[in-house]
Formats: sequence, structure tokens, C-alpha cells
Amino acid sequence: MLVQKHNATLPEFEEYAKKHTSSESDILYRLYRETHLKTIYPRMLSGNFQGQLLRMLSTILKPKVILEIGTFTGYSTINLALGLSQDGLIHTIDSNPESVEIGRRYFKEAGLGNKIITHIGNAKEIIPTIQSNFDLVFIDADKENYLAYYHLIFNNLNSGGVILADNAFWDGKVLNENASDTETRGIIEFNKYIQHDERVENILIPLRDGLMMIRKK
Repeated sequence: MLVQKHNATLPEFEEYAKKHTSSESDILYRLYRETHLKTIYPRMLSGNFQGQLLRMLSTILKPKVILEIGTFTGYSTINLALGLSQDGLIHTIDSNPESVEIGRRYFKEAGLGNKIITHIGNAKEIIPTIQSNFDLVFIDADKENYLAYYHLIFNNLNSGGVILADNAFWDGKVLNENASDTETRGIIEFNKYIQHDERVENILIPLRDGLMMIRKK
């Protein structure tokens, strides 16, 4: 599992940016703390810096339907859900029921329980069962399957819809074009495919471990 060592920017710039970013709510702060106390890999959590960006983008887009692949404890889920349109919904998928159960309590406390639909299981099997088009998709799951997820969701992504894919730098391992491990190869192939897909426009944002932002034309 990823333990980030690679810095996309100088550490002092990142710290300055964090100090000049809106602070997280009490609910998100408590979820952040509980995640660090009760899970083995708390670094999988988005955190306030990235969470604020997810929330802001969602608020700007006002999506009716969001798909999130990789719930973990729901920190990013809450941030995304806060930007939904009044009658909007977010479908969030994860294979670990224990981590999702942590998030469910905070979903209710945040008043978002009726806007968040949780799915437990294999995302490649669950995605085709969701009968909906998507305005916003956040991918933060098993890296070797990023491209498979992209193909699964693309036809259901509305024109003008946005896909956000986390860990696009994969701790700097993407710089090694000859990497052989499946996770690094998965991210490298995903990034290459997006760069040459004429159906979209994209930008790889050097935020934390790299955030690929893709807009369907």
C-alpha cells in the first residue's frame, strides 16, 4: 500500500498552501482522527487539502449523480456529496465493509445519509448494475484497474462530465517507464491512454500524489 515519499512540490510550498486553505469541519476532523486510530493504512484518506478541492469542484459542477470508486472511510465521499445538486445522489463503492461502516456514521451525522448510496464488493461487477449517467466520477481504488474503470464508466459519463483520478504520480514511480509491478504499470498505462484519448481534455494536477482531471468533450 502507498506510503507517499515523493513530493510533487517543495514541502515548504505545500505547507504554505495548506495554511492558506479553508479548514475542515468538525465532522471531517473527527473522521480523520478515527481513520488514523482504527485503520491500518490511514494515508489512503484524502485529507483536508485534497478534500477541499473535491468539495469545491463538486460545488461548482453541482452534479446530479456522482460515482466514487474507492470509499475507504468516506472522507472524500462527504466532500463530494456536499456539492451535489438538491436532488443529487452519490454512489460510492468499496470492497472493505469495515472501513465503509466507519464512514456511514459520519454520513448520517453530516445530514447526507439520504444522498449517499454505498455499494460493497467488486467495483468492476457493481458499476454495470448502476442504472444512471454520471456528472462527476472520482477514482481512488486499485491502481491496476484504473483503465478498466475508465472504460466501464465512459459511456455513462455525460458530455461535459468530469473524472478525477487520484495517485496519478503513484509516489513518483510513474517516472520509471520500465516499472514492472502491476500497480505502477496500471497508473502509467492509464495516464498514457488519457493523454491520447481525443474524446477528452485533461490536466494532471501536481497535488499530493497527483490528481488527473479529465473532462469529456
